[in-house]
Amino acid sequence: MGKIAFVFPGQGSQVVGMGKQLAEQYTEILAYFKKADDTLSYELSKLIFEGPQSELTLTVNTQPALLTTSIAIVELFNKAGIKADFLAGHSLGEYTALVASGALAFEEGVYAVRKRGEFMERAVPNGEGSMAAVLGIDRESLAAVTNEVTEAGFPVSLANLNCPGQIVISGSRKGVELASERAKAVGAKRAIPLEVSGPFHSSLMKPAAEELQDVLDKLQMKDSAIPVIANVSAQPMSEASEIKKNLLEQLYSPVLWEDSIVSMVELGVDTFIEIGPGKVLSGLIKKINRNVKVYSVSDEASFQAMVKALKEEQQ
Repeated sequence: MGKIAFVFPGQGSQVVGMGKQLAEQYTEILAYFKKADDTLSYELSKLIFEGPQSELTLTVNTQPALLTTSIAIVELFNKAGIKADFLAGHSLGEYTALVASGALAFEEGVYAVRKRGEFMERAVPNGEGSMAAVLGIDRESLAAVTNEVTEAGFPVSLANLNCPGQIVISGSRKGVELASERAKAVGAKRAIPLEVSGPFHSSLMKPAAEELQDVLDKLQMKDSAIPVIANVSAQPMSEASEIKKNLLEQLYSPVLWEDSIVSMVELGVDTFIEIGPGKVLSGLIKKINRNVKVYSVSDEASFQAMVKALKEEQQ
């Protein structure tokens, strides 16, 4: 039997009503949503369950909403005794992974990502930064393009290395536009502007990292009980001091998602379970490695289907 990894989605996977059915069914799952409301002193749960989508999509709401929903769903795995050997999360999802690993208390995680959202929104005035997904080009060629544009005075860099042929770039609006055009000129198939409120995972996020430092310094971070694969290094981390350092760097460094999946496969993982709404990470993992098993769990039905499949494999 190979090893299991739980992976947690980042911003973009949120959907109104996520976790609602489970919260109505299980008091211990509803308790997480209530704890989030108490921690943040507003009705986050109402926003998650009823919307509106426009409010839920604001970075300051999306981040705690996704963390809360994913951690609530982890309760199903705890009840069933299904444990992970490794954990990882995409950007914001890394905080969810740290809560699941025991490195960070749930309430502290919810508070930290709410503040992280505020700092990210504030770091760059609205409309001055952007992001785009560039398809059909390798990272070396794209990095050459972004370096050239940055040197010309328009900061832009690789932000998410998601899977082969899908890389997100981030930076100043002009930098992203110029890099998108040049990338297509040197062979990229497409460049798709993303609906985001800022240039995440770029050097323009350094002011946010300075503010986040104060928040992270106050957290009671512990060593993690399960290794978490860090976005910034694609390597396992478990020491509290290393975790804090990586979380700061993560704000302005690329998310090495493809490398993280490759690392886990090399460490013996053959089953990946995406926990939370959507199937974004499941789709990426299938493009990175066709031989691993991938499940996504967002509700009771998808959880039961996964349990059944795991049992059949073990027979």
